[in-house]
Amino acid sequence: MAEQLLELFNQFRFIDIIDIAIVAYVCYKGMQLIMGTRAVQLLKGLVVLVVSTKVSEWIGLHTINWILRNTMTVGVIALLIVFQPELRRALEQLGRGSIFIKPFFGMDEEEINRVINEVGKAVQVFAKNKIGSLIVLERNTGINEVIETGVEIDAKISAELLVNLFIPSTPLHDGAVVVRKGIIKAAGCYLPFTDNPNLSKELGTRHRAALGITEQSDAIAIVTSEETGVVSVAVGGKLTRYLDIKTLKEMLKDLYLPKEQHGIPLLNWRKTNG
Repeated sequence: MAEQLLELFNQFRFIDIIDIAIVAYVCYKGMQLIMGTRAVQLLKGLVVLVVSTKVSEWIGLHTINWILRNTMTVGVIALLIVFQPELRRALEQLGRGSIFIKPFFGMDEEEINRVINEVGKAVQVFAKNKIGSLIVLERNTGINEVIETGVEIDAKISAELLVNLFIPSTPLHDGAVVVRKGIIKAAGCYLPFTDNPNLSKELGTRHRAALGITEQSDAIAIVTSEETGVVSVAVGGKLTRYLDIKTLKEMLKDLYLPKEQHGIPLLNWRKTNG
């Protein structure tokens, strides 16, 4: 036995370690991608189907085994259809890798700081007066399909304009405002809702829409609750709640300028999925 183990070890190459590490990393990222989505339940069902197929083969249930095997064949196509949102998200995240990242979204640091300050001033008004708002800051992933659902604005961002767009009872206050490179592209936009079934019941449609758009793109979504005035930020399908204006600005700086240090560690933010 010892000789067999030694022979196996001698046949083990350094490239095999790299191979195993890559597969382990891909599996880990895949699990991260589907956690908290309906894909988890679908995978459980797939495992049950595979186990049932093998068991029926072992004990000689030929008819059942034939049905299950044919179900598995059709199931491959069905899985591609059912998992389409997750596959799309995975490919988008791959495309947003560091190899493809553009040099800071087409804005210099001064323009970034101006956008953050204008958003911060507007959100402060929203929080103080409990005005519901949803602001989406586009980054590398284009969201033209969202912009096209709203009313074109195409104006330089300012706190005053943002406040006017979200005044209650005005035509555009219910949708989202999309900002691209310091320009308010559109208002009253419709966003996709999250598929996450584990969200808290207290989260309303704005929060679910904010999570939805950040699951499908690398955008930043800033939400103000009209019931409580609580400020939240959604990034990458994760929601950070109960932010004050100073922390909001620091968070936006870290998201836009990750190499810069702004004095507030990410670990201090309160993150939640519900």
